[in-house]
Amino acid sequence: MAPRKKKTAESTAPKSEANAYIAGAGTVVEQQVSETLKANFMPYAMSVIVSRAIPEIDGFKPSHRKLLYTMYTMGLLNGGTIKSANIVGRTMQLNPHGDAAIYDTMVRLSEGHAALLHPFVRSKGSFGKAYSRDMQCAASRYTEAKLAPISAELFADIDKDTVDFVDNYDATMKEPTLFPVTFPTVLVNANMGIAAGMASSICPFNLEEVCKTTIALIKDDEADIMDTLLAPDFPIGGQLLYVKNTMRSIYETGRGGFKVRGVYTYDKASNCIEITEIPPTTTTEAIIEKVVELAKAKKITEINDIRDETDLKGLKIAIDLKRGTDPEKLMNRLFKLTTLQDTFSCNFNILIAGTPKVMGIKEILTEWIAFRFECIRRRVYFALNKAKERLHLLKGLSKILLDIDKAIKIVRETEEEKEVVPNLMIGFGIDEIQAEYVAEIKLRHLNREYILKRLKDVETLEAEIADMEDILKSRSRVNKIMVKELEEVIKKYGQPRKTVIIYDAPANDEDEDEPVDESPVHFFFTRDGYFKKITPQSLRMSGEQKLKEGDEIILAEEGTNADELLFFTNKCQCYKAKAVDFGDGKASLLGDYIPAKLGMEDGETTLAMVRTRDYKGILLFVFENGRVSKVDLSAYYTKTNRKKLIGAFCDKFTLHSIVPLKEDGEVLLTSSNGRMLLLHSGALTTKTTRNNNGVAVMTQKKGQRVFNVEVYAEGRLQKPHRYRTKTLPAAGSFASADEQAEQISLI
Repeated sequence: MAPRKKKTAESTAPKSEANAYIAGAGTVVEQQVSETLKANFMPYAMSVIVSRAIPEIDGFKPSHRKLLYTMYTMGLLNGGTIKSANIVGRTMQLNPHGDAAIYDTMVRLSEGHAALLHPFVRSKGSFGKAYSRDMQCAASRYTEAKLAPISAELFADIDKDTVDFVDNYDATMKEPTLFPVTFPTVLVNANMGIAAGMASSICPFNLEEVCKTTIALIKDDEADIMDTLLAPDFPIGGQLLYVKNTMRSIYETGRGGFKVRGVYTYDKASNCIEITEIPPTTTTEAIIEKVVELAKAKKITEINDIRDETDLKGLKIAIDLKRGTDPEKLMNRLFKLTTLQDTFSCNFNILIAGTPKVMGIKEILTEWIAFRFECIRRRVYFALNKAKERLHLLKGLSKILLDIDKAIKIVRETEEEKEVVPNLMIGFGIDEIQAEYVAEIKLRHLNREYILKRLKDVETLEAEIADMEDILKSRSRVNKIMVKELEEVIKKYGQPRKTVIIYDAPANDEDEDEPVDESPVHFFFTRDGYFKKITPQSLRMSGEQKLKEGDEIILAEEGTNADELLFFTNKCQCYKAKAVDFGDGKASLLGDYIPAKLGMEDGETTLAMVRTRDYKGILLFVFENGRVSKVDLSAYYTKTNRKKLIGAFCDKFTLHSIVPLKEDGEVLLTSSNGRMLLLHSGALTTKTTRNNNGVAVMTQKKGQRVFNVEVYAEGRLQKPHRYRTKTLPAAGSFASADEQAEQISLI
């Protein structure tokens, strides 16, 4: 379509003023949306990914790096603290995105905020707390800061060409592209970021464990990292529920999740529970609000009072119990119903040479080793060149030693200053650099003693040069330097684990003698995967069900909050959930989107929902090719609290529907060719494996398929015997004239 043309400012302006306008300015040009996104959104998205949200191999995002480097250039590794506002103002020379964003970055990096295992900023004043939503930091004009001692490891040899430098935004200063960190900070301190279309979530690990694991990989690239890297370690502590296979999967793929729970003590004298550590994904306010909500809903009745007693000594949530309450049982229920036990989701997405990449621990450390290896080589090469330059000067000085009087005579008899260096070059056979060095020697130093002292450095320099050249040729020597530096970091900054690892942790299931919520509810499940749980009272008062455009309800059942729900997906997986885990909804709301609620994989959608209480009954998996698989519902029961079952049904054929039955009964299958078949599930053998191929039940010719399945209700067919068969598979029978109209309506 040709673009519409409008009169531009240039065309309407007087000819004398036309030259003041840009050619084509104001013209409306039609453009495809895809082209607009490609031209405008994609550069923005890449900028967010590369320059803002995703950390690089040194463990820092650009905002972190700009702030810390500014503090380094201000000399804040030594001396006392200075006002945070001063630091923020100076940082804007590298990071012109506003003082609020810079100060927020400093707060997170500070020890006062308690967000990092090893904070890089030493703080003075109120910097808020990572575990509190309401405890905010003071304004930058009131607080003070400097670099923490461990920050020295970030800038070691940064002035020795170990990393590249680039211009800042206005080309008035230089800033490093990376820090030559002496240990893998990318794994030691937590780092999270949300970019455009991707995110990063890196959990922290104990510094000593990370360094020992790195050393083990340097010595043997086939080393098992799980031997030295036990588990993540959080600054706030907590207890990590360790599952070996889950942790190994996270280590290998860089994705996954693990559970962390809070730590509490029980004071018998005051009948009070004191929570002193919580998971890193929550806050004290969120926990207290949830407990209050549960108490109001009568789901928790053992608590008299709950309050936040956090002070300068640290975090504390106090819970006063009613007389006779078992604190251990209560805490198990709180772990289950609140964020006192929560899942930390990992997504080890890191920029490698400007490209985002999700990596496992071993691959991350391998990349860091390669990065650090190059830093050390560049440092050695820098020192080598400096040593060679020094040696070259001293060799020129040694020639002066042969005749100091001659050197003095040349300088004294040279008429013009600019001729001094050329005359020294001619007189002693030295080059311009050596002659310049000699010419700059003070008169008081032109004596044999001074020159001999300088020449003593020649042998030392020659030995150092030979040693450095050998280092550059030997990978093993560079590795030894790296190992030595890591061992020094462990010695200086290593500290005990803060997060306790709980091996073989028991499931947090409610005890049998605890009350079970039997209140009735109505379940609604739609084709697009939305789920609603509505109480009878709310349903009576509500109007029409709200649905997404084009969506429809495929299941509406009555049940209770004690029921369990099985959601089957297009990837042949089954996700388990409890009805009580879903909040009471309303007909006027869309409900919970199950793929998001249960954390399904990318591209995974729900096909069906099955409600059960005791896992008694059977499931019929009907495939479009006419095969049917009969599986006992108990095959989906698990003693542990597993949320996902793989291989839930056969993935070799296209699934049409899942039919749950309390006991064997008849199911009516209708083919696209108009034939119908009444199948009694008792004719099928119950399989022990969930993903079995089933058996052929209804034969289908080429181009035909099963298109309707329903549980047969007495009276549905006038002559049901016509559609029954004694042998399987069978083609079924065409609908009689009396049933033709209903058959057509189904099609």
